[in-house]
Amino acid sequence: MPDPFASQSPDSPFTDYARWRLRLGPGGRHTWHYLRTDEEISEWPQTDIDRYWLGLPLVSSEKIISIKPAKDAFEAARRGFEFVKHIQAPDGHLPGEYSGPMFLLPGMVIGSYASGQWFEEEERLEMVRYLLNRAHPDDGGWGIHVEGPSTVLGTSLNYCALRLLGVDKDHPAAVKARGTLHKLGGAAASPSWGKFWMSVLNVYEWEGNNPVPPELWLLPNWIPIHPWRWWIHTRNVYIPMSYLYRVQFKVEETPLILSLREELYTTPYRHIDWPAQRNNVAKIDLYSPHTLALDVLNILLSLTVESCPFPPLQRRALDRVYELICMEDENTDFQDLAPVSKMMQMVCRAHREGPNSEAVRRHAEARADFMWVRPDGMCVRGTNGSQLWDTGFVAQAVVETGLADLEENKQATLNILQWIVDSQMTENPKHYEAAYRQSTKGAWGFSTKAQNYTLSDCTGEGLKAVLYLQNKWSDSPRLMSDRRMFDSVDLMIGMQNSDGGFASYEKIRGPSLLEALNPAEVFGNIMIEFNYPECTTSVITALSVFRKYYPNYRKDDISRVVANAIKFLHKVQRPEGGWFGSWGICFTYATMFALESLSLVGETYATSDSARKACEFLLDKQMDDGGWGETYKSCETEIYHCHERSQVVQTSWAAMALMFAQYPRREPIARAVKLVMSRQLPDGSWEQEAIEGIFNKTCTITYPNFKLVFTVWMLGLAHKYLQRTDLE
Repeated sequence: MPDPFASQSPDSPFTDYARWRLRLGPGGRHTWHYLRTDEEISEWPQTDIDRYWLGLPLVSSEKIISIKPAKDAFEAARRGFEFVKHIQAPDGHLPGEYSGPMFLLPGMVIGSYASGQWFEEEERLEMVRYLLNRAHPDDGGWGIHVEGPSTVLGTSLNYCALRLLGVDKDHPAAVKARGTLHKLGGAAASPSWGKFWMSVLNVYEWEGNNPVPPELWLLPNWIPIHPWRWWIHTRNVYIPMSYLYRVQFKVEETPLILSLREELYTTPYRHIDWPAQRNNVAKIDLYSPHTLALDVLNILLSLTVESCPFPPLQRRALDRVYELICMEDENTDFQDLAPVSKMMQMVCRAHREGPNSEAVRRHAEARADFMWVRPDGMCVRGTNGSQLWDTGFVAQAVVETGLADLEENKQATLNILQWIVDSQMTENPKHYEAAYRQSTKGAWGFSTKAQNYTLSDCTGEGLKAVLYLQNKWSDSPRLMSDRRMFDSVDLMIGMQNSDGGFASYEKIRGPSLLEALNPAEVFGNIMIEFNYPECTTSVITALSVFRKYYPNYRKDDISRVVANAIKFLHKVQRPEGGWFGSWGICFTYATMFALESLSLVGETYATSDSARKACEFLLDKQMDDGGWGETYKSCETEIYHCHERSQVVQTSWAAMALMFAQYPRREPIARAVKLVMSRQLPDGSWEQEAIEGIFNKTCTITYPNFKLVFTVWMLGLAHKYLQRTDLE
């Protein structure tokens, strides 16, 4: 059979990009749709939002393009925000992509195939194009993320996805990727998540997996290793994983599956010693090697739960994890926490209730929220978006720069306020205690209200945005009641950990020794919650701003929480002066947050050794062109790695950090401003440069709105800051 992709270039769309539309649903929901008829096109015109994310020229380009460069930093900021308004949704939020990890699309493809829920033809074509475009040009493989080297995990899973999506094994891209996979040791050397998905696909045997027993969920809650104590992403992945492991789920053998079994390995499939592959992980993939404790636990589980099964106990455990799966779907309107766990849950629901069940239909419908069309094809996002996170920063930027004072920006600013207010969660999940969930009353999440997960830093940034906007003008609408703001404050106060720091989704529930049982191999710090400087500082700044407007509400509690959080920040500052960032890259990112929070309690360059040391750390990293640039390698090694080229986002972070700290010299900040202004495009925007985000030490993820938000924020702040007469 001839390969339908053989004559097509991945550089050109496989579909007509003039026919794609981004539907902006209620609450910030995003789904892409392909219009097949001219009548549909006439009824649903393409907007600037559609065209921007598809990489097409904006319809309104002529209105915002300026031939002359901005005369000063404020004009550059004003132009930048004018561009932002053209890609702002009518309801006020910023849509966005949020992609980068290369194990998400394969999970979407394998999970959909296993659930009997295939894609629209146009979706399939653009997924193929994305995979072809994202293959490394030198060796044809794929990494764990778009900037990383080829790995067994990335190459084996994306190869499977490419083949499932219809690419022939003799296609040049498949041949090249297969050669790289074999050089790396073949698919048998994949980390555990790769082994799992390939077992579901029936191209790897379940005997080659270390135990993932659902029986752990039957342990008494007081036991320190009980899964309810694990970090939320880890436990939400291992709940459906344990279900599928216990039922030994496999898709039906087909000629394609039989062919994949022979394509993926360096040894004939029938000759592979599967139990011997359990701890076989390629060196390129191995970030967190197995500890002795994990190996011993796996042996014990194999000898007890697996070798001596007790069917009534297994059935009870299976029912328990399935109950948790169903509660997660209900709590999140089938969005689930993230696409990895979501697609596993979809397979579980299809196995238990059938591929034509209502639950599977709902899953397939919500699946679209994670699929995103880029200029180079269709990818899968890390969540259903970053709507609240991006929009909360925009709100603060327009207020702190003075852009909100311009009449031309008032309606856009009011729309932002309305959307953020509507996005606050005002009650706890339906299955709150039974599903071991953190309270959500008063919280904001990372993306949308429907996704329904609390995040400490998002709650802080959301509250801060509302406080700024509702107090901006004498006639500012009071869209959020005091009681709802008090709920946010109460929630944040209750999330502080014993050492003063704040984690991400919940308080720390388990002992740090649990990290010794990390089974994923490719990630770090995944077993329990950890305190993060970024989360801690978002709470500090929110509470500090809040008590300016509400000085008497829980006055003593807020003072205590902020004081202890500041102590935590001092404790985790690195000897060289920076703070390690776990959600952005990396020292530049966390140091900006830390210096903002220190400034709000009076610690600046002139008054604080900590702030002074942090400024000197940043200044030491400033590059010859006046900018800053840091690579994701900083996150892996916890040592600052300078990028080969400065980055406008990190330059903005560093310059903002210096201004927050009241750095007394004009020159470093002026150089940063000059660099960012020099890269502003005629339409007021900036090009996407290196990736900005990270999670779990090793996996980068993109925040494409950062280049439009932090640049504007920094330039507007700098315009006022550089006019100060007390600067050297």
